[in-house]
Amino acid sequence: MPEKFDPFVAEWLSFVTNPNFNLVEKCLKFTQILEQPDLDIEQYIQKISQMGRTLKETTSDVTNPTYLVSILNEFLFENEGFIGEMDDYYNPKNNFLNEVIDKKSGLPITLSILYVEIAKFIGLDLKIIGFPSHVLVKYNEEMILDPFNDGRLLDIDDLQEILDRNFDGHLEFEPEFLDEIKSEQILVRLARNLKNSYFQSYANEKALKCVNMTLAIEPESPEDIRDKGMLEEKLLNYDNALKYLNHYLEINPNAEDVDFILELIRNTKTKINQ
Repeated sequence: MPEKFDPFVAEWLSFVTNPNFNLVEKCLKFTQILEQPDLDIEQYIQKISQMGRTLKETTSDVTNPTYLVSILNEFLFENEGFIGEMDDYYNPKNNFLNEVIDKKSGLPITLSILYVEIAKFIGLDLKIIGFPSHVLVKYNEEMILDPFNDGRLLDIDDLQEILDRNFDGHLEFEPEFLDEIKSEQILVRLARNLKNSYFQSYANEKALKCVNMTLAIEPESPEDIRDKGMLEEKLLNYDNALKYLNHYLEINPNAEDVDFILELIRNTKTKINQ
């Protein structure tokens, strides 16, 4: 859907699509434009580089990938003390790479980003995979690793267990769940995570920013079109809310939540006419 020019979104999109910036730089920019305008991006790039150089000093001429993974896991999770954030999982800060580096805990997606970046220093070419509900990392097709759980090696039963836990047994494993995802898809997942965190804490304007960031990359995403409509309604922007809610039903007429959205549209029209 065509949108009026938004300099915030324009800045974000130009950075995200610029091939001269890597994923780490884009993640730190994500923090800077959303929450921390004074963030020193270079400082955190140097922190990652320092960790990588320290790790590299311990590996000598080792080339065996299994051994390198074990060294990486020992370094990050035992020596450096990084852990998956269990107690405060939905805290928005868990989506910001600089916060994860500082507090040494994060979500599957942010720990995977850091894990893959540090691995480069010892010659490990790892890929981030967009496994449903729980981002993972792989080495070729040989190893599936979970940085949220100390870099644990997973088998097919472990993968199905993750799906069962997050989808109540309604989603069966498919091989494409282990496909690599590109930088833009990773940033979309970060933005959606953050949108949900903000939404749950009633920070609706911040949640709307995240939706706009996502729609800049995936302009016809039904989920985000719907959420933009719902957030616009909460922010009392009723005309815009109706535009997006109606568009959601146009592109997704058989959605499971169609009755809810129709009721929201009716209520919004009533508010306009009051």
